[in-house]
Amino acid sequence: MQSLAQPPASPNEPAGTTEGTPLTAYAIARVDVTDPEKYAEYTKRTPAAVAAFGGRFIARGGTTETLEGPTETRRVVVIEFPDFEQAKACFASDQYAEAKSYRVGAAEMEVVIVDGA
Repeated sequence: MQSLAQPPASPNEPAGTTEGTPLTAYAIARVDVTDPEKYAEYTKRTPAAVAAFGGRFIARGGTTETLEGPTETRRVVVIEFPDFEQAKACFASDQYAEAKSYRVGAAEMEVVIVDGA
């Protein structure tokens, strides 16, 4: 198995793969909700945008416990996608932009996409 720290085995194999198979990717969001009612409208619209790119919610604001570092008080969301490119495409899509318009003024969000193992 190829380590992600190493370059691809051949020029034809993209980075972020294991033995030529794209890795599952995860979008991890930390959300500071400031207007729960307005934010609820955003959460109603995001599942369709996520599903359109093969994504599914793994965690969506459940109980958290900080084990190291500063206490995390924000909502934590984890979304699984078939690969890194699908995750990026979802967040760049018109469908997600429409959903995101309901989050403006309702929450501040940080999102990072990471390849799975």
